[in-house]
Amino acid sequence: MSNPAATFEPYRRRLLGLAYRILGSMADAEDAVQETYLRWHATDRERVSDPRAFLMTTTARICLDMLTSARARREEYVGPWLPEPVVDTAALAPDSRAELAEDLSVALLLTLDRLSPLERAAFLLHDVFDFSFSEVANALERSEAACRQLAARARAHVRALRPRGAAEPATRSGEIDAKHSQLMSAFVSATRSGDLNALTQLLASDVRVVTDGGGKVAAALNVLNGADPAARFLIGATRKGWREDFTLRFATINGLPGVIVDAPDGPVQTAAFEIDGNVIRALYVVRNPDKLRHLTPASLPKRHNSGGSTIDT
Repeated sequence: MSNPAATFEPYRRRLLGLAYRILGSMADAEDAVQETYLRWHATDRERVSDPRAFLMTTTARICLDMLTSARARREEYVGPWLPEPVVDTAALAPDSRAELAEDLSVALLLTLDRLSPLERAAFLLHDVFDFSFSEVANALERSEAACRQLAARARAHVRALRPRGAAEPATRSGEIDAKHSQLMSAFVSATRSGDLNALTQLLASDVRVVTDGGGKVAAALNVLNGADPAARFLIGATRKGWREDFTLRFATINGLPGVIVDAPDGPVQTAAFEIDGNVIRALYVVRNPDKLRHLTPASLPKRHNSGGSTIDT
């Protein structure tokens, strides 16, 4: 326990996973974990009987404090808000066997964002990170009974709002299967060629397209619902925004099949696909440059060529 860094590092992944799930931002999550480390460094570690509980509790409390300012910023956010995309979900895994342990899908994160901060923290600590309710109570400074109620309310919301078929990550192995790859290739081809009919056929009739530009780059200011308006928007946006120096790569984004658009100086857009059978049920597009800074080329998977498409593995 005399070396703060050595005793902290085994818990870093778990702490980052908790912070990202609470805050929806990798940058904020990394700040929260760094603050946890500073407090760990300053504490009398010999008196800490359970480092895991201490560090998780500290991180949860820091994140709850950060949510206050984050929600204030969210009220001024331009257009729809989406969590920062992540490609390495394994780095945020909680080392638990819980049903939602590996689920970092955008749909789940948006559902969590609708919960109160205490509901979100209680649910994540107990249902995802295997905290007992006595540990949750200590972390949130509430009674066990209150924490059980918080987690139960959150659990009910999650079950009601998560889309069908979302219980399992779409790409558990980190690789995109051939069926999803073919569908996304057809999607890219239709949007770039302007084939409205072909693109419409790839979209569910009630498809939702959510684009997050944060007011800093061009993006739809409202969620698009329905295949026809979504297809027209996507073709129009591609026609106006595509540059010859852009390249595409397929990758898993928050555990979903996705596409990353790269410019020579780094990523400019990610798109995560919720796929239901042979159609796209939802599309989550992040264009806000502040949310793409952590997706440096070094953080992205290696690529190989498959049938003329650049596919990440």
